[in-house]
Amino acid sequence: MSISRHQLLQALDGLLQPERFKDYGPNGLQVEGRPEIQRVVSGVTASRALIEAAIAARADAIFVHHGLFWRGQDGRITGWMKQRLQLLLAHDINLFAYHLPLDAHAELGNNAQLGRVLGFAADARFGEQDLGFSAPAVFDSGQALADHVAQALGRAVTLVQPMVAGSAPPRPVRPVRRVAWCTGGAQGYFESAIAAGADAFITGEISEPQAHLAREMGVSFIAAGHHATERYGAPAVAAHVAAQWGLDHQFIEIDNPA
Repeated sequence: MSISRHQLLQALDGLLQPERFKDYGPNGLQVEGRPEIQRVVSGVTASRALIEAAIAARADAIFVHHGLFWRGQDGRITGWMKQRLQLLLAHDINLFAYHLPLDAHAELGNNAQLGRVLGFAADARFGEQDLGFSAPAVFDSGQALADHVAQALGRAVTLVQPMVAGSAPPRPVRPVRRVAWCTGGAQGYFESAIAAGADAFITGEISEPQAHLAREMGVSFIAAGHHATERYGAPAVAAHVAAQWGLDHQFIEIDNPA
């Protein structure tokens, strides 16, 4: 089966509701390709490697979380940007990208899907634009939670676990009874997670200030990788829409250590 480019755009917009968000770039159709779509490839980022893999898979459309265009970037079509666009245009492939709307979707988005992978049932939202999720949890320590996350995602994570000063042997400040998370580069949501009652916060990246804040506030901070925490939403949404319309769908993983 096939649908028109416009029908696919309407389906994605209806599901993800990009008009609700203040975002860092355009959501929706970023590069126009052929008018009829039968095969969709999903991925995390519109990298050249993903575009080349989509060409090999004979895709009519690519659906990603990280598109090509961002607020404040250099607008010249040179270098890597020229190479990516040239491939898309030469092969008449549509590029659809949804950033914050894909993070926020209550069932299929990056945060909801990360919660599913980690076994958390979110019962609250927090932070700017309600992007953060939180849920009850039962872990003896931030280290136990970090071990669980590492096993579920299949990669090492960075943990800052506050310890009781002067205790011998060293012991964590508190167990984890509420966990909060926000995928990708959401380290700036840490204070909102603390205000929402979290004993631990999971995101993709950590910056210098978060280590100090974790120790001073007694809340564990886990950085599990930007790509690693955001690899679940795009295939979930694309598979959902493809099933509705009888389209072929393939998720293509492009390895990324981040």
